[in-house]
Amino acid sequence: MQKSRLRSNLRRYWANDRINYSIRVFIALVGVALPCWYLGATTEVTPLVLGIIAAALAETEDNLTGRIKGLAMTLACFLIASLSIEMLFDYPVLFSIGLFISTFSFIMLGAMGARYASIAFASLLLAVYTMLGAATSPNLWYQPTILIAGATWYGLLSLIWQVLWPNQPVQQNLSKVFSEFAHYLDCKSKLFEPVSNMVPQPLRIEAASKNARVVAALNAAKATLLHRARRGQPNATGDKFLKIYFLAQDIHERASSSHYRYQDLAATFHRSDVLFRFQRLLTSQARACREISRALAMGKPYQHGPESVRALDELQESLLYLKNQHNPQWRSYLIQLEYLFNNLATVERQMSNISNPDVAQTDPDTELADPEPRSAKDLWLRIISQLKPDSMLFRHALRMAIALTVGYGIIQALDLERGYWILLTTLFVCQPNYSATRQKLVQRVLGTLGGLLAGIPLLYLFPGQEGQLVLMVVAGVLFFAFRTVRYGLATAFITLLVLFCFNQLGEGFAVILPRLGDTLLGCLLAVLAVSFILPDWQAKRLHKVMASAITSNRDYLAQIIGQYRIGKRDSLNYRISRSDAHNTDAQLSTAISNMLAEPGRYRMATDESFRFLTLNHAMLSYISALGAHRTRLEDERNHLVSKAHRLIHTHLDCLAEQLAGNVCALAPDTDNDLEQRLGQWRDDDCTSVRMVLQQLHLIYRMLPELHSLANKLAARTGKPA
Repeated sequence: MQKSRLRSNLRRYWANDRINYSIRVFIALVGVALPCWYLGATTEVTPLVLGIIAAALAETEDNLTGRIKGLAMTLACFLIASLSIEMLFDYPVLFSIGLFISTFSFIMLGAMGARYASIAFASLLLAVYTMLGAATSPNLWYQPTILIAGATWYGLLSLIWQVLWPNQPVQQNLSKVFSEFAHYLDCKSKLFEPVSNMVPQPLRIEAASKNARVVAALNAAKATLLHRARRGQPNATGDKFLKIYFLAQDIHERASSSHYRYQDLAATFHRSDVLFRFQRLLTSQARACREISRALAMGKPYQHGPESVRALDELQESLLYLKNQHNPQWRSYLIQLEYLFNNLATVERQMSNISNPDVAQTDPDTELADPEPRSAKDLWLRIISQLKPDSMLFRHALRMAIALTVGYGIIQALDLERGYWILLTTLFVCQPNYSATRQKLVQRVLGTLGGLLAGIPLLYLFPGQEGQLVLMVVAGVLFFAFRTVRYGLATAFITLLVLFCFNQLGEGFAVILPRLGDTLLGCLLAVLAVSFILPDWQAKRLHKVMASAITSNRDYLAQIIGQYRIGKRDSLNYRISRSDAHNTDAQLSTAISNMLAEPGRYRMATDESFRFLTLNHAMLSYISALGAHRTRLEDERNHLVSKAHRLIHTHLDCLAEQLAGNVCALAPDTDNDLEQRLGQWRDDDCTSVRMVLQQLHLIYRMLPELHSLANKLAARTGKPA
């Protein structure tokens, strides 16, 4: 029994992506620390360790062939970056020009994709690492050779990892999807509080934030699956995981659906237990998602438990009891609850099929949309398309190039012996927007201070090389363990690692004060750069993000209405439109959150922005409900659906143009007769027709307020800069 529990615990720890990643880094660091200690190569430890760190930061998820190509490109970029520093180090003017051009060029490589962005950042990092030791380097090739040796060692270890455990990244990313689903369902359950004075806006905003995390997890899972596919088509190994991904997409569409205004349901049924039953079912399904997440991460089959099934049965009995009351005031609301019940029953069925996705996957279209460029020409066109002042990447590249060049100028002007930490800090802290930069700045300063305060007694307690090598390995592992979740703590550990590295050269205590001063100066440079060099204040571009969200909702709705004419099909175009709608909703939520972190004078129309986010997310939820219940309509009232959709489409077109231009405009004329017909249905209407008319009516009702908000935003923000 004890052995079984121990084996289960070890398997669970191994399935944790951060622990798994940390083990790989631990092996890499030990693989250089032990030989260097044995051979007495104290001067080689530091560049080898820094090479490992740069290679680990450049690493991106891919299949074996892609990893080999990525490693080759990484090492080539590292060689260019390191050699150029060594060659130009003694020529400050040429060095400044080279630093500006290389920084701008490397960051612009990010236009080609996330993989290239990671390699570009790591290359700049390695260049700064080369600067740290360039003054004491015995020859041109010494530092580049050792730095790249460390990077090569980590790269080879990563390739071995890929060969031994090829599917682990897919399992971990799918596991994260269901983990985020659990948080989202818990959040959605709060909307079923049966109180008569319910205010849904704060809960809608929270749901939009949680939905953004689900969308990010789905995008990461899709990227991982694409790396194991050829031109969007999965191979045999990844076929099961792909079907689970499609199940996750379907569950997401259903979970994000809204079938009626929550405040109206709460006011009507606040004396009944039915909303509590819905809430209990959602929380039960959230727990099931956590179990699915654990099973996927550990590679074990998922067994669907009875708890949510019981909750579903009890909810059905509660609905039946209310229907038997024959209360005419409840009639229309009970119809909405039945739609919701059917939707959640399907979610329950999909969850029970996770271990057997073939049962649920019926659509033959399994192609994934592949955004990756296919040729050198496509790569070049992507870069060219970003070479314009309104591109966020272009602005960030120019901003970073100027900041690093100015930082180098300060080092030369003040003759700072170890001043290259200024550039290192600026590189890490300066982010594409003010909000992210501010967050990194605070964490960087606190982490550096904490690392230095902890490092002073540790240097006294462990004066020998052996102890410091052990602490160096531990600090390096903990840096990568906390890098993505607790950046301040990670900064403290990397500061400790640097102290121990320099102490190998007899300079441990000498770098403490310069390290702190350089950190503060580097942070100041980053803040000045992001505030004054082509700043990206969110209020100036918020109207464009809003326009994009409305356009994506319009296209998603058009895809759905088309399938009510021809029948349900999860085609590639449909899935792309659905993904775009959720992505733009997530971008809107992020943009507004970023705006709140900016200085007060740059925040504009905050209340209107939050209200717009609430309405946009509600609209997406109403559209998702239409998508969840897709079926072909065989009814003579189909013309009413088409007419309503055309009118809504016209409104959304006008609204998108209004927002994109950031101008005040009159909304198209409303059709009161159509609105009245949408709000009513005949008893002999089929269930699908009633549901479609109801959802279109909910969307139609919010359009006047959206037009009014667009006008208020235009009046408050004025023309974009």
